[in-house]
Amino acid sequence: MISVNDFRTGLTIEVDNGLWQVIDFQHVKPGKGAAFVRSKLRNLRNGNIQEKTFRAGEKVSRAHIEHKTMQYLYASGDTHTFMDTDTYDQLELQTAQIEYELKFLKENMEISVMTFGGETLGVDLPNNVELKVIETEPGIKGDTASGGTKPAIVETGLSVQVPFFINEGDVLLVNTSDGKYVSRA
Repeated sequence: MISVNDFRTGLTIEVDNGLWQVIDFQHVKPGKGAAFVRSKLRNLRNGNIQEKTFRAGEKVSRAHIEHKTMQYLYASGDTHTFMDTDTYDQLELQTAQIEYELKFLKENMEISVMTFGGETLGVDLPNNVELKVIETEPGIKGDTASGGTKPAIVETGLSVQVPFFINEGDVLLVNTSDGKYVSRA
């Protein structure tokens, strides 16, 4: 058990028969009445986000999520195959389970797979991934003064807004939480 006063971003808890990850939280002390904790939680089973308010000092169960390093092998229809890098066991996940994460996954990429009590919850991406630009308009010399952006399609099919100086074949660092350009790799 853990007190809601000890919440921090990324903590996983069990509430109302669900597994939740704390995305955001705020301790509130109103001038009148008892203190409380306002939180934003993501359901690890279906990805839904919910806001929930807890009384200060309330206890919740902490969920211990296991992370296994696995390698993304290939996609076959709606099934995506991953291999445990230690035991070489293979795991198959459906597209619906990892729909958002597929925008950043390349074959042979190592990622972390989250499990809870034998149930596979999904994949945990690194903060940034390297993706190669396969299609973008050519940059025009001297067109960088405004600091504008143009769309670029990367090797996974994701469209990213990039600065004008990025060309086809460049490798970019892309943030996995919002899908935005970070820098050249």
